[in-house]
This record gives sequence, C-alpha cells and structure tokens, in this order.
Amino acid sequence: MRTLQVGLIGFGLGGRVFHAPIIRSVPGLQLAAIVERSGDSARAAYPDARVVRSVSELLSIDSVELVVVTTPNPTHLDLARQCLESGRHVVVDKPFTTTSAEAEELVRLAKKRNRLITVYHNRRWDGDFLTLRRIVDGGALGRLVLFESHLERYRPILKRDAWRELPKPGSGLWFDLGPHLLDQALVLFGQPKAMTADVRVERDGAIVDDAFDVVLHYPKLRVLIRSNLLTCAPGARFRLNGTLGSYVKYGSDPQEDALKRGETPDQPNWGQEPAENWGTLSVSVAEGDALTQTRMPTETGDYRRYYQNVRNAIVSGAPLDVSPQHGLLIMKGLELAMESSRQRCTLPFTV
Repeated sequence: MRTLQVGLIGFGLGGRVFHAPIIRSVPGLQLAAIVERSGDSARAAYPDARVVRSVSELLSIDSVELVVVTTPNPTHLDLARQCLESGRHVVVDKPFTTTSAEAEELVRLAKKRNRLITVYHNRRWDGDFLTLRRIVDGGALGRLVLFESHLERYRPILKRDAWRELPKPGSGLWFDLGPHLLDQALVLFGQPKAMTADVRVERDGAIVDDAFDVVLHYPKLRVLIRSNLLTCAPGARFRLNGTLGSYVKYGSDPQEDALKRGETPDQPNWGQEPAENWGTLSVSVAEGDALTQTRMPTETGDYRRYYQNVRNAIVSGAPLDVSPQHGLLIMKGLELAMESSRQRCTLPFTV
C-alpha cells in the first residue's frame, strides 16, 4: 500500500484533537504538512511535519494528495474550493458548509476535477453507536417505535470570543452538534418523511442557538435528537423502544475525552468503554411477556476507521462511507430544521 501525504488546514481544537492524532495513527497516511497561521504548537506536537503559514504554501507542496479542512464553518467553502481546484482530494470537517448551495457547488467541482470530497462524520465510529447499530440490525426489539439521541452538556458561561457564539453563518449549537446526531439517525433509519424542529436560545445573554429538539418522522417510528448546554444531570445518551423491549445507554464514547487528554489511538485499550457504562437491553420473547434484562458490552469505538476508508477510497477506489450525496442530505436537514423552527411547524423532508 502506498502512503498518502496529508495536509491539515487548521490547528485549533478540531485539527489538534480530532484530526491530527487520528491521521497519524492510520497506516498508509502521513501527516506531511500543517497550516498554522501563527504560533508553534503544531511544530512542537509534530516536529516531522512541515508547518506552513498559508494555504497557498501548503498547496505548493506537490506531494500532498489529501487536504483536511478543519477551520471555522464560514471558511469551508473557499478553502475546500481552493484545494479541489489545485487537484487535491478533500476532507471537510462537519458541517460540510454553511448552506446546501455551497455544498452542492463543492460536490460539482469535485466531480469535475475527478477528486474525492467527504465530510468528517466521525461519530459513526463511537462504540455506543456501533452497538446501537448492531441492535437495530439484529431486530431483537421487534418493530421500532421510538429512538432518542441526546448530547447534553452543562456550559452556562458564554465564550464571548468564540466564533460559534457569534451570529455568523454556520454558528450555533445546531450546526455544531446537529450534524453528528442527524448523521447517526439517517445511518440507522434513512431519510425521514418529515421534520419538526425547535431550535432556540436558552442561556442568558446568548445570541445564537444553544439548544434544540428535532423530531424526525418515519412511518410508525419517531426519532428525537436533542442537545442543550444547560443539562447538569444528563439523562440517557440513547433510548430505543420497540414492540419487544428497549435499549438504554448512559455515558459517552471515551474517545473524545482521551484525545483531549493527549492520548492516541495506538495506545492499548483504545475506544474501550468500562463495563459500568454498558447499556441495558430489555427484551421479551413475545409482546406482553416478562422482560429479560441484559447488560450489552459496548463495541470498541475507533475514529481511525473513517480515515482508513478515505485512504482506501483514494488508493483502491473503495466506496466512501460518507458519500458527497450523504453530505448534501445532512446539509438539507440542517436547513430544514432551521426553517421548521422559524415557521413553528412540521415540514416534509424533501431533497
């Protein structure tokens, strides 16, 4: 397998925590260059990578084949466009762009240039989501009627200088965490028939959305995805109800906290969740029978699987796990939720 040289644009939280250590841990990928406009944190962390001060300087390195864009959301369109026009394959951190029209422009350009473009929906490889997906596919709960997915936090203090807290395109909690929850729901159940959304401001002094409740309507199934920043006693991360029982899971995938502590995926027991955080599967043999409760071991999460797939897609033509078309569908869903919330009504999920 040949080695792909990767360039990383941005070394803030996204680039430093969620991309660089993952790329470095995937065989066949080399983190060759990092754009860090000021400071020396990238050079200190990755002395074997070339640190440059501009995107044009990065794109002048002919050996870089894949570029990862992990910068504030309003910059995604211009940066990804530059990379595609220079003949590079591109990974864009979520959300894809700030509008579906921008995303469509990038997909058209990638097709014209015969280059790959994909969105970093890494939470498909959370261990708890992998476990949930196995349960859904296995059918142990019978006909599914309700799925709840929550990412709730307690951050009452505003970050006044953070771009996500400012009224700019792509800011707010819905465009931050909504893509994760929406992507997971669509992976499990496909495109819904309709959507009802409440995207709102809850914290004192906030000027962009910091809470949302979004319902996806399927035939005989309702999906609720929820997040806010004023939950100091979080409930279940997942709840799945069916005619034969339920699956309930508390706690979060351990990879994010491990990456923030500076750990890397090549360390022992990466992505493994302690037994006390395993979810509970409650099932009956037939409707109305007594329930049997089982602690379900959480599968091992591994964000490397995203970049392994991107590597394989470039090197050998493997299908992308996160296709450009799926990225467009997520963007349509993000926009539809904002419109549903504005109109205070249920809207059909059409693309």
